[in-house]
Amino acid sequence: MKPFFFIKQTLAAGLLLSAVLPVFAASSAASSASEGASSAASSGSKSLEASSGSSTKGEKVAAGDYKILDVAAAADRPGMVRVHLQAAADDFYLVLPEQAFDKSQLAAGHMVTARQHAYGLEFANQQTQQAFFLVLSDEWYRELDSKAVVL
Repeated sequence: MKPFFFIKQTLAAGLLLSAVLPVFAASSAASSASEGASSAASSGSKSLEASSGSSTKGEKVAAGDYKILDVAAAADRPGMVRVHLQAAADDFYLVLPEQAFDKSQLAAGHMVTARQHAYGLEFANQQTQQAFFLVLSDEWYRELDSKAVVL
């Protein structure tokens, strides 16, 4: 039964990437799949941060609508931005590649929708419903790691 689950999970991850990569793929034709995926998705432990005074922990972000309070460069992570999101009950930070955020055409004051899926959270522009970033559960994200193959 366990091998079937692994095959099912790997197949689902492949289907997820095939749906996401055309939207977020790097402009160079020589870009690897892992480079394209890294701009479109990340793990919860790398992308979700509690704000000061927040009870939200990265893996416990609820589905729903969030207002963007602020967008700033993540000084400790070059090429990344830290987006401060707030719902009625709580707030947290979503850390994602600057390029992925720029493509979302969002800014402070705009609304973001978080949708829960088996693989993690999908963040979308509330107005257009266009997904711009996926936060995969750490288990799913580990399945996507690139592994060198010697031929």
